[in-house]
Amino acid sequence: MAVYIPEEKITEIKNSADIVSIISETVVLKKAGKNFIGLCPFHSEKTPSFTVSPDKQIFYCFGCGAGGNIFSFIMKKEGLSFPEAARMLARHYSIEIPVKAMSPEQKKRITEKENLLAINEKAVDFFSRVLLENPLGEKAREYLLKRGINREIIDNFKLGYAPQGWDNLAVYFSKTKVSESLAEKSGLIISRKERGSFYDRFRDRIIFPIFDINMQVIGFGGRVMDDSLPKYLNSPETPLYSKSRSLYGLHMAKRKCREKGTVFIVEGYFDCLTLHQHGIENSVATLGTSLTPEHVQILRGFIGKNGRVVLVYDSDMAGIKAAQRSIAVFDKGYVDANIVILPVGHDPDSYLLEFGAESFISLAEKSKGVISFLINCAVRKHGLSTEGKIHVISDMKVPLAAINDNVVRSLYVKELAELIGIDETAIMEKVRQVPAERRSDIAKPAADYVLQNNGNRLEAQIIAMMLQFPEVLPDVDNRGLLNLFEDNILKSIGQVILKHRHSSGELVSEIMDVVDDKDKRNIIASLAMEDELWDRDECLKRIAQFESSKYRNKKTISQEIKKAEEGNDYELVLRLLKKKQMQIQKTK
Repeated sequence: MAVYIPEEKITEIKNSADIVSIISETVVLKKAGKNFIGLCPFHSEKTPSFTVSPDKQIFYCFGCGAGGNIFSFIMKKEGLSFPEAARMLARHYSIEIPVKAMSPEQKKRITEKENLLAINEKAVDFFSRVLLENPLGEKAREYLLKRGINREIIDNFKLGYAPQGWDNLAVYFSKTKVSESLAEKSGLIISRKERGSFYDRFRDRIIFPIFDINMQVIGFGGRVMDDSLPKYLNSPETPLYSKSRSLYGLHMAKRKCREKGTVFIVEGYFDCLTLHQHGIENSVATLGTSLTPEHVQILRGFIGKNGRVVLVYDSDMAGIKAAQRSIAVFDKGYVDANIVILPVGHDPDSYLLEFGAESFISLAEKSKGVISFLINCAVRKHGLSTEGKIHVISDMKVPLAAINDNVVRSLYVKELAELIGIDETAIMEKVRQVPAERRSDIAKPAADYVLQNNGNRLEAQIIAMMLQFPEVLPDVDNRGLLNLFEDNILKSIGQVILKHRHSSGELVSEIMDVVDDKDKRNIIASLAMEDELWDRDECLKRIAQFESSKYRNKKTISQEIKKAEEGNDYELVLRLLKKKQMQIQKTK
């Protein structure tokens, strides 16, 4: 249930939370001097430019310009509001948020997402009790036993059973006073428009709750126990659940993924559960969709820059199709990917049950990279006759063109050329005829703004100085430096800094909480992260330099006005007078 969060609780959360610890849960960070660096979770990059400062309790990416404090990170990463992010951190650090003292207005602010999470938790409890305690769940219990799923896996993944019948869950929700409109929005029940009643989406199915990395249930999958269709049924897209950003089992796999730098990706719920049961815990499953760039970006946060993705498929044809679809996804995500093709008639579930984990790991260690796998498949399919070689090149030109890195593409072209005995330049010519996909533009870093906008580099340095050496703030205030600023955005940031200079907490992090504008927060993070070492003498020198430049500029304008008057260029005189008047107004 959402509650009002008193200011003192926000302060307690900030004092308890450690930004490095929180970000390390989703990004592999390495110590670099006084800061930590890693691959940005908000855009694809080869070289780490995402920086976290434990001293200032902020983060900033020098690649895409994203920046902020611990609340900003949670909000951006999870798509949450500030109160939602604060409550998530409060739960993480076992900080109790008082329920009393909620006004009617505050009650109205209970977020839709939190209500949906509460509904999902009720559904998990319902499905679990039916599976484990209700006679109606006997058939499902026997089915899981037959599939080799043990009680530990059932408990860890909170498996359940949706019983036969049209409205078991709908009736349960009605009895427990769950809003029908919200329950419908969760995707768990569906409206019968003509009757004004509801029926259950999942009926007579094994239920697989889908968790986010914070162990919150965001959706559900259901599987039949016979040959009925559809075999699998997933929650629809909701405010909580997006299949293009969700991976089954990631909440249980993330720690092992980070430890091993490798993640296995399978296609089915049972495949994922069986891998975990056999000790291969760095395993996840896609949820009825192809692997997406968002999936790769999320996983890369756990396996790191040099991490490896292993795709596991149960037939050559499935592997070929998946490999062809995934090349551009992995290439743009800067992730190495291999493909394991299991023997005919086996999926990961059946293979592990018959041959065991050791044999599976051995098979995975022999797996080929995506492009090498496709080359070998094409050669096996078409042979090395003249006609066969022509077809091999035809099959491979599009996958090769999807590789953005010229060096990597050249190496694979060389591999293909040597294997089929064709000149590299001839193959490369065919590849170049395929229009390459355009790369996504990356947002201009906030640092570029302060370096390029009207040339106000000194003004940006003054703001950086104010953020990093708060002892100089009285001097900035007493000398009216902000009145000399030409850049209104930097000036407004400076005014916020002065207003909150007596904050009891970390100044930069405190300012992040009161600045609503995302671009301003990014600029603040960028300037606060600068490496320049400030002391009082250096600050006073920079202030003198700044004042000198501003007053020198005034003198220059006066000289230009005099020169324009002498030349009878009255149009220029008018423009210069306006410029001078604007400067005078700014100093008032």
